[in-house]
Amino acid sequence: MTDWMMMTLIGADRPGIVAHVTRALSDAGVSLGEASMLRLGGSFSIMMMVSAPEGEAGLRRAMTPVLDQLGLRMHLDPVDGGLHRHQIPNVRVRVNGADRTGIVADVTGALLDQGFNILELDSDVAGDSDSPLYIMTIEGYSDRSLDALTRAVEGLGVNASVSPVETLIG
Repeated sequence: MTDWMMMTLIGADRPGIVAHVTRALSDAGVSLGEASMLRLGGSFSIMMMVSAPEGEAGLRRAMTPVLDQLGLRMHLDPVDGGLHRHQIPNVRVRVNGADRTGIVADVTGALLDQGFNILELDSDVAGDSDSPLYIMTIEGYSDRSLDALTRAVEGLGVNASVSPVETLIG
Protein backbone atom coordinates (compact mmCIF):
# COMPACT_ATOMS: atom_id res chain seq x y z
CA MET A 1 0.00 0.00 0.00
CA THR A 2 1.26 3.46 -0.86
CA ASP A 3 1.37 6.21 1.75
CA TRP A 4 -0.26 9.16 0.03
CA MET A 5 -0.21 12.76 1.15
CA MET A 6 -2.27 15.64 -0.17
CA MET A 7 0.14 18.45 -0.98
CA THR A 8 -1.38 21.90 -1.44
CA LEU A 9 0.71 24.77 -2.80
CA ILE A 10 -0.47 28.37 -3.04
CA GLY A 11 1.25 31.48 -4.31
CA ALA A 12 1.17 34.34 -6.78
CA ASP A 13 0.62 33.14 -10.33
CA ARG A 14 3.67 33.22 -12.60
CA PRO A 15 5.08 31.17 -15.48
CA GLY A 16 7.00 28.02 -14.59
CA ILE A 17 5.33 26.96 -11.34
CA VAL A 18 4.15 23.57 -12.64
CA ALA A 19 7.45 22.83 -14.40
CA HIS A 20 9.59 23.69 -11.35
CA VAL A 21 7.35 21.88 -8.85
CA THR A 22 7.02 18.70 -10.88
CA ARG A 23 10.78 18.66 -11.63
CA ALA A 24 11.57 18.89 -7.90
CA LEU A 25 9.13 16.07 -7.18
CA SER A 26 10.52 13.90 -9.96
CA ASP A 27 14.12 14.50 -8.93
CA ALA A 28 13.24 13.39 -5.39
CA GLY A 29 11.58 10.20 -6.66
CA VAL A 30 8.14 11.35 -5.54
CA SER A 31 5.19 9.58 -7.16
CA LEU A 32 2.50 11.93 -8.40
CA GLY A 33 -1.09 10.76 -8.32
CA GLU A 34 -4.15 12.80 -9.14
CA ALA A 35 -3.68 16.56 -9.33
CA SER A 36 -5.68 19.73 -9.76
CA MET A 37 -4.01 23.01 -10.65
CA LEU A 38 -5.72 26.32 -11.25
CA ARG A 39 -5.50 30.06 -11.08
CA LEU A 40 -7.94 32.01 -8.94
CA GLY A 41 -7.68 35.77 -9.06
CA GLY A 42 -3.96 36.39 -9.28
CA SER A 43 -3.06 33.32 -7.23
CA PHE A 44 -2.10 29.84 -8.35
CA SER A 45 -3.13 26.76 -6.40
CA ILE A 46 -2.06 23.15 -6.77
CA MET A 47 -3.47 20.11 -5.00
CA MET A 48 -1.60 16.88 -5.66
CA MET A 49 -1.65 13.39 -4.26
CA VAL A 50 2.00 12.51 -3.69
CA SER A 51 3.89 9.56 -2.28
CA ALA A 52 7.47 10.30 -1.22
CA PRO A 53 10.02 7.51 -0.66
CA GLU A 54 11.48 9.43 2.31
CA GLY A 55 8.09 10.43 3.72
CA GLU A 56 7.03 13.90 4.77
CA ALA A 57 10.50 14.97 5.91
CA GLY A 58 12.04 14.03 2.55
CA LEU A 59 9.25 15.78 0.67
CA ARG A 60 9.76 18.96 2.69
CA ARG A 61 13.52 18.82 2.06
CA ALA A 62 13.00 18.37 -1.68
CA MET A 63 10.39 21.13 -1.94
CA THR A 64 12.00 23.85 0.22
CA PRO A 65 14.26 25.28 -2.54
CA VAL A 66 11.44 25.52 -5.10
CA LEU A 67 9.02 26.93 -2.51
CA ASP A 68 11.54 29.64 -1.63
CA GLN A 69 12.35 30.36 -5.28
CA LEU A 70 8.71 30.70 -6.32
CA GLY A 71 7.30 32.21 -3.11
CA LEU A 72 4.90 29.32 -2.56
CA ARG A 73 3.33 28.10 0.67
CA MET A 74 2.89 24.34 1.20
CA HIS A 75 0.46 22.35 3.31
CA LEU A 76 0.62 18.54 3.69
CA ASP A 77 -2.02 16.13 4.95
CA PRO A 78 -1.87 12.33 5.03
CA VAL A 79 -4.77 10.87 3.04
CA ASP A 80 -6.33 7.47 2.99
CA GLY A 81 -6.66 7.15 -0.69
CA GLY A 82 -5.29 5.82 -3.85
CA LEU A 83 -5.65 6.10 -7.55
CA HIS A 84 -8.69 5.02 -9.56
CA ARG A 85 -11.11 5.46 -6.68
CA HIS A 86 -13.45 8.11 -7.99
CA GLN A 87 -16.73 8.12 -9.81
CA ILE A 88 -16.88 9.13 -13.43
CA PRO A 89 -19.15 12.15 -13.95
CA ASN A 90 -22.30 11.55 -15.95
CA VAL A 91 -24.00 14.96 -15.62
CA ARG A 92 -22.87 18.55 -16.28
CA VAL A 93 -24.76 21.53 -14.88
CA ARG A 94 -23.98 24.98 -16.27
CA VAL A 95 -25.28 28.00 -14.40
CA ASN A 96 -25.12 31.72 -15.02
CA GLY A 97 -26.90 34.64 -13.50
CA ALA A 98 -26.49 38.03 -11.92
CA ASP A 99 -23.86 37.62 -9.22
CA ARG A 100 -25.37 37.49 -5.77
CA THR A 101 -24.68 35.90 -2.42
CA GLY A 102 -26.08 32.38 -2.23
CA ILE A 103 -25.95 31.20 -5.86
CA VAL A 104 -23.56 28.34 -5.13
CA ALA A 105 -25.41 27.35 -1.94
CA ASP A 106 -28.80 27.42 -3.70
CA VAL A 107 -27.72 25.39 -6.72
CA THR A 108 -25.61 22.85 -4.84
CA GLY A 109 -28.31 22.43 -2.19
CA ALA A 110 -30.97 21.76 -4.85
CA LEU A 111 -28.67 19.21 -6.48
CA LEU A 112 -27.89 17.58 -3.11
CA ASP A 113 -31.63 17.14 -2.52
CA GLN A 114 -31.60 15.05 -5.72
CA GLY A 115 -28.71 12.89 -4.53
CA PHE A 116 -26.26 14.56 -6.91
CA ASN A 117 -22.59 13.98 -6.02
CA ILE A 118 -20.43 16.95 -7.06
CA LEU A 119 -17.10 15.80 -8.46
CA GLU A 120 -15.84 19.10 -9.86
CA LEU A 121 -17.00 22.70 -9.63
CA ASP A 122 -15.53 25.68 -11.47
CA SER A 123 -16.81 29.22 -11.21
CA ASP A 124 -15.94 32.69 -12.40
CA VAL A 125 -17.32 36.20 -12.18
CA ALA A 126 -17.50 38.00 -15.53
CA GLY A 127 -18.89 41.36 -16.59
CA ASP A 128 -17.96 44.41 -14.57
CA SER A 129 -18.50 45.75 -11.06
CA ASP A 130 -21.81 47.38 -12.06
CA SER A 131 -23.29 44.19 -13.55
CA PRO A 132 -21.30 41.12 -12.52
CA LEU A 133 -22.26 37.77 -14.04
CA TYR A 134 -21.65 34.57 -12.06
CA ILE A 135 -20.75 31.55 -14.20
CA MET A 136 -20.49 28.06 -12.74
CA THR A 137 -19.93 24.61 -14.24
CA ILE A 138 -20.52 21.54 -12.12
CA GLU A 139 -19.77 17.96 -13.10
CA GLY A 140 -20.99 15.11 -11.00
CA TYR A 141 -22.75 11.81 -10.73
CA SER A 142 -26.46 11.20 -10.35
CA ASP A 143 -28.88 8.31 -10.78
CA ARG A 144 -31.72 10.80 -11.29
CA SER A 145 -33.01 11.79 -14.71
CA LEU A 146 -31.82 14.95 -16.43
CA ASP A 147 -35.40 16.23 -16.25
CA ALA A 148 -35.52 15.77 -12.46
CA LEU A 149 -32.21 17.60 -12.06
CA THR A 150 -33.38 20.39 -14.38
CA ARG A 151 -36.59 20.82 -12.34
CA ALA A 152 -34.48 20.97 -9.16
CA VAL A 153 -32.49 23.99 -10.34
CA GLU A 154 -35.41 25.82 -12.01
CA GLY A 155 -36.76 28.78 -10.09
CA LEU A 156 -33.47 29.62 -8.37
CA GLY A 157 -33.10 32.93 -10.20
CA VAL A 158 -30.36 31.67 -12.53
CA ASN A 159 -30.12 30.26 -16.03
CA ALA A 160 -29.22 26.59 -15.76
CA SER A 161 -28.72 23.79 -18.25
CA VAL A 162 -28.32 20.14 -17.38
CA SER A 163 -26.73 17.76 -19.86
CA PRO A 164 -25.09 14.34 -19.97
CA VAL A 165 -21.31 14.02 -19.89
CA GLU A 166 -20.15 11.92 -22.80
CA THR A 167 -17.26 9.83 -21.53
CA LEU A 168 -15.21 7.69 -23.87
CA ILE A 169 -13.64 4.79 -22.04
CA GLY A 170 -11.88 2.16 -24.01
